[in-house]
Amino acid sequence: MSVLVKPLITEKFTAINEKLAQAGFIVVKTASKDEIKKAVEKMYSVNVTGISTMVYAGKTKTRFTKKGIFGGRKPGFKKAIVTLKKGQKIDFFQNV
Repeated sequence: MSVLVKPLITEKFTAINEKLAQAGFIVVKTASKDEIKKAVEKMYSVNVTGISTMVYAGKTKTRFTKKGIFGGRKPGFKKAIVTLKKGQKIDFFQNV
């Protein structure tokens, strides 16, 4: 199983990718920075200079229905922001 779950493709991360040569990924919660670095370098053929990781807790959600109140949690996730070597860029739309 791969360490990378999916890339973060939002307006904010697209602007950051173009301006600062950084890319965002959702990764497996147990992944270390070294594992993330190796996975990104192997998959996208780029050189990684730095990684920042954040762990998000799942949000609680409540739904009010005719049958009562139902509560639950959304799943938590880990986000990694990868800084690339100057002059390199990851193009997520090259195969579309």
